[in-house]
Amino acid sequence: MSDIAVNSNTAASAAGSALGQTKTLSQADFLSLLIQQMRNQDPTLPMDSSQMVSQLAQINQVSATQNLQTSFDALAQSMQGNQLLQASSMVGRDVTVPSAVGRLQGGSLDGAVNVPDGGGHTLVQIQDGAGNVVRTIDLGTQTAGLADFHWDGTGDDGQPLPPGTYGLAAQTGSTAVATYVSGKVAGVGMTGADGAYLDVDGFGGVLLSQVARVN
Repeated sequence: MSDIAVNSNTAASAAGSALGQTKTLSQADFLSLLIQQMRNQDPTLPMDSSQMVSQLAQINQVSATQNLQTSFDALAQSMQGNQLLQASSMVGRDVTVPSAVGRLQGGSLDGAVNVPDGGGHTLVQIQDGAGNVVRTIDLGTQTAGLADFHWDGTGDDGQPLPPGTYGLAAQTGSTAVATYVSGKVAGVGMTGADGAYLDVDGFGGVLLSQVARVN
């Protein structure tokens, strides 16, 4: 009888080793391991029925987990498809997205600032590449929400500035507030885990989830 016990241990060990190499325990693996245990069990010491029930329960749990993962994968693919379809409808539309820089092109730059509750006197500063303020735009007292601004591309001295990328900073009262830029959507794409993105003219790529406003 000791030989049978040794064979049982050897079979279980071999099955366990094979499963360890794959690092993935499927329903078929569970069934294979259970059958090997039943074939090689000691007739004088049969497998405890409670253990068999426990292993069968584990099989069902693994199967349910695999089915759930498959459902999640299908749902994720469906959501990505819906996101891309939604994003494609924005091509040619103007959107407002968060940014601390903006591109002066065609002699103008449009954007917005996020005025907090309570509003207040709001200023927008345009900065050159060295961080120098070249233009200050006074928006006056604004209510809470996005307050639009338009820059005509001239400095505080009234002289036109060259096209390029400029820094944006804004404050309401003494509080710094977030700045946004506006541009036309030229195209869309997918980034994988992050979902759909928009190619905004004068800005570049931005995630669909970051769009603050569609004009």
